Amino acid sequence: METHVLVEGRRREAWKFVRESRRARRDVSAMPVLGVDLTEEILILKRERNAVILAHNYQAREIQELADFVGDSLGLSYRAAETEADVIVFCGVHFMAETAKIVNPTKRVILPDLEAGCSLSDSCPADKLAAHLHAHAEKNYYVIAYINCSAGVKALSDVICTSGNAVKMVERAPKDRNILFVPDENLGAWVMEQTGRKMDLWKGHCYVHVEFTRDSIERIRRDHPDAPVVAHPECTFAVRLLADEVCSTEKMIGYCRQSPAQAFVIVTESGMLHRLRREIPGKTFIAGPTEHCACADCRYMKKNTLEKLHDCLLHLAPEIVLPEAVRARAEVPIRRMLEWSA
Repeated sequence: METHVLVEGRRREAWKFVRESRRARRDVSAMPVLGVDLTEEILILKRERNAVILAHNYQAREIQELADFVGDSLGLSYRAAETEADVIVFCGVHFMAETAKIVNPTKRVILPDLEAGCSLSDSCPADKLAAHLHAHAEKNYYVIAYINCSAGVKALSDVICTSGNAVKMVERAPKDRNILFVPDENLGAWVMEQTGRKMDLWKGHCYVHVEFTRDSIERIRRDHPDAPVVAHPECTFAVRLLADEVCSTEKMIGYCRQSPAQAFVIVTESGMLHRLRREIPGKTFIAGPTEHCACADCRYMKKNTLEKLHDCLLHLAPEIVLPEAVRARAEVPIRRMLEWSA
């Protein structure tokens, strides 16, 4: 016991020395010194900054385990709004951090790596959407935007949806309006299958989910015939046809927990496997393979690391800043979605 107390005391003194040295030197590039635990330094900085750490389902294991909350982008933003934190550290991609700022305008929102973008969000720039709406003004589009889009696109939309509530949002849309669904054509096509309502679809997709193919999923089914295939609706039509369940990442948790099956093939980004294994430890989760490997990692999600998380807490940067006019306009369709979801 005395040895443990002594070691802990020395660790605290080491941290105190590190922090005081940094302040004295104003060394903005300082990293934890050798022998000092990076995770502990992050937790100390989190307390000092009165911060909350949010991690998306697709983040790496070590970030998920350090986070205060793990979930999808919208759910995490509202969990943040419930806290007393002054700072939101969003371990995800850029549009997710923007969404957190939209619904938490008085809080400082920071992102470990500003280059953590999204191929799906990038496929629908706000200026191109605005030009498309102008060119097709005669269609009087009602714009339904998947939450995986920029603040600028949200500001041009009528209602936002998630993969979990997209069907409900489309069913609530005005019947006398043409719908333009942006930016994911695969999610949009799946929603049309569920609702029977025709929509015009923006030609965007998530590069990770379209790497799953019919052949790769058929092979894994042959290898694990008793394991239900659970796929995200961002997958292609051919993959969705082979799935036993198509649902959002949040609904995957409930489906796998309630199903009598003991093993599942999970067809989405690899980070989701860690959350499933943590929350449902008695069952087996098998990574859905692509044609190349069973390693569907999003290169953007994986840009965030413990080192970058440490740095952004240390410097409170990079920070997400939005023009108030854009933020306020983008909040309107998010609030409408919440109203319709109640």
